[in-house]
Amino acid sequence: MTNALKFSKLHGFSLSEPEQFWAEAAQTIDWVDFPKTIFDPNLGVYGRWFPDGVVNTCYNAVDRHAKTAPERVAIIYDSPVSGSKRSITYRELLTEVEALAFVLLEFGVQKGDRVIIYMPMIPETVFAMMACARIGAIHSVVFGGFAARELATRIDDSRPKVILAGSCGIEPNRLVAYKPMIDEAIEIASHKPENVIVFQRKEHPASLVQGRDHDWTSLIGKAKDSNKSVPCAEISTTDPLYILYTSGTTGKPKGVVRDNGGHLVAMAWTMGAIYGIKPGDVFWSASDVGWVVGHSYIVYAPLIIGATTILYEGKPVGTPDAGAFWRVISEHRVKALFTAPTAFRAIRKEDPEGLELKKYDLTNFTALFLAGERADPDTVRWAEQMLGVPVIDHWWQTETGWAIAGNPLGMGQLPVKHGSPTVAMPGYDVRIVDEAGNPVPTGKMGSIVIKLPLPPSCLPTLWEAEQRFVESYLTTYPGYYSTSDAGYIDEDGYLFIMGRTDDIINVAGHRLSTGAMEEVLSGHSAVAECAVVGIKDALKGEQPCGFAVLKAGVSTPIAQIEKELVERVRQEIGPVAAFKIAIIVNKLPKTRSGKILRGTMKKIADGDAWTLPPTIDDPAVLDEIKLALQAKGLAK
Repeated sequence: MTNALKFSKLHGFSLSEPEQFWAEAAQTIDWVDFPKTIFDPNLGVYGRWFPDGVVNTCYNAVDRHAKTAPERVAIIYDSPVSGSKRSITYRELLTEVEALAFVLLEFGVQKGDRVIIYMPMIPETVFAMMACARIGAIHSVVFGGFAARELATRIDDSRPKVILAGSCGIEPNRLVAYKPMIDEAIEIASHKPENVIVFQRKEHPASLVQGRDHDWTSLIGKAKDSNKSVPCAEISTTDPLYILYTSGTTGKPKGVVRDNGGHLVAMAWTMGAIYGIKPGDVFWSASDVGWVVGHSYIVYAPLIIGATTILYEGKPVGTPDAGAFWRVISEHRVKALFTAPTAFRAIRKEDPEGLELKKYDLTNFTALFLAGERADPDTVRWAEQMLGVPVIDHWWQTETGWAIAGNPLGMGQLPVKHGSPTVAMPGYDVRIVDEAGNPVPTGKMGSIVIKLPLPPSCLPTLWEAEQRFVESYLTTYPGYYSTSDAGYIDEDGYLFIMGRTDDIINVAGHRLSTGAMEEVLSGHSAVAECAVVGIKDALKGEQPCGFAVLKAGVSTPIAQIEKELVERVRQEIGPVAAFKIAIIVNKLPKTRSGKILRGTMKKIADGDAWTLPPTIDDPAVLDEIKLALQAKGLAK
C-alpha cells in the first residue's frame, strides 16, 4: 500500500470516527483523570474536546521527563547576538520552573489568573510559560518589543495580575529596552497590574519602580533557598492554557484561547506524525516565542514528547553571516528545522550558490519544514537542491495552533507538489466554496473553509468575546470555520493556498491571485523575493503591482529586469492579469516574524491612511517603498 493510500485511509478515519482517532492519540498523555467523554457537541460554540478530563500541561512537558530522563537536554539556548550558549536538562528545567511557580504563588497568582509575559528569546521565557501552566495561571505572551500602546490593549483585555518581563531584547544592530515600554503601557492602560517581575539582562539592566517592580534573579534565589516544592495543579482540560493575541491587531485585539487537554493531545501527535521527531531528538523551530509557532513548536510540543528544543536568539543572516542556520544545525545535531520561507529567501539572497553551507556537516539533518508565508516553488527547489533533504511546506494559523495541511513525514512522506502544502491533516475537513458558500469544482479557486467541528487544539473561542468569535470565523459560511484564505484543491486532493481572501484582486471583473503572480516573479533568475499587491485603478478597479528584491551580485540593469518581470507575468498568466508595474526595491517591509506587510504597501500605493505596524522589523523600509512608488508616479 502506498503512503498516499495509507494516509488517505487514516484521514478518512479521523473524519468518520473522530472520537476513536483522538482517544487513541490521547493515550500518549499522562492524565490525572482520563476523559470519559472524548467530544461533547453541546458544549461551547461548536463542541469541546475531552471535556471531563483532568491534566496538567507542565507535568507532561517537564516533570515526567525529569523523572525518566533527568539528564537529557531539554533546551539548547544559542544566542549569537549576546554571545551566549547554555544547555538545560529536564532536571534543571524542573528546578527553574518550580522556583518561578513558587514566586508567582507568593505574589498571589491563582488558578485562572492571567500573567503577561513580555520577554525576549531567553530560557527564562520558557520557564515563565511552564510556571504558569504548572499552577493553572493563563499566560499571554506578548512579543518582546511590541509598542507600548499595543501592550496596553493586551493588558486591558487580559487584565493580568503580574507581568513577567525581560529588561531588554537584543537585535543584531541595536538593543531594545523593554522596561520603558512596559512603564508607558501601564500608564496608558486602565487595568494596573499589581506587580512586574523583571529579569535583568547584563546588556541593558532596567530601573525598577519602587513597590511595583521586583528583581527576578533575587526572587528565584530566595525561592530555591526555601526548598519548597510546588505540585502541579489539577486542571480541567477545557480550562485555558494561554491567550495569544493575533499579530498586527489594531484597536481591540483578538485573544485566541488555547485549552489544556486538546492542545496536549494535538502537540504530542504532531511531533511524531508530521515532523518525525522522537524523544531525545533535537528539533529547531526558528521562530519567536511571541508567535504561535514559538508557542507550539519551540516550547510545548518538543518538551511534551521529551525532545530537545533549540531556543535561538539571532537571525538567518547577519548573525554573523548567511551560514548562521547551518552552523546551528551542525553544532547541535539538529534533526529537523521549522522556519519561515522568508528566512530561506534571505539566505538565498546573500548566498545563492550555498557556499556557506559547504562549511558545515549536516549529517544528522533530515528535513526542512516551512510555514508562515506561502513557500514559492523557486525557493523550495533551491532549498531541496542545496540541502538534499525533504523540504516540506505546510499551512496553519494562529487560530489552529498546528498544521491544517501538511505532509506527514513521520507516517510516510507523500509526493511533493511545489506550491502546495500537500493535503489536509487528520481532523480537518477542508472545503473550497464560492462567495455564496457553494462547493466549487476541482481546480477552481475559492474561499478555503473547514467543516465544523475543528479538531483538538484549535481555538474554542476568543478570550471573553464568544460572539466576536462567531462573527469573525463562523458566520460567513454557517457550519464552517472561515480561514480567510483563498485557494483550490486539485484532482489529487492537494491544497494550494493562493493568498488571503483580501489578496485576491479584482481586475476588470476578473478575480486574480497575487500569489500566482508572485510565483511567476520569483521564478526569474535574478529575484530573491517578491510581493504583489492590488492597487486602485480608475478604469479596472484594481491593477497588480509587483515589488522584487534582487539576489546579491546581480549586474543586469534594473530597468531591464523590471521589463522582463512584466513580460514573464503576461506570458505565463496572460494579458488578463493586466500586469504592467514591476518595481525593484532593496527590501520588503516585514514583521519580525518574517511576514510581508502587503496591506500596508497597498495603503501607501493607494494614498490611504495607514499606521506604522507594531510588529514591523525595520520602519525605514516603508519610506523606501513610498519613494519607489512615487518614482513610478503611483503614491502621493
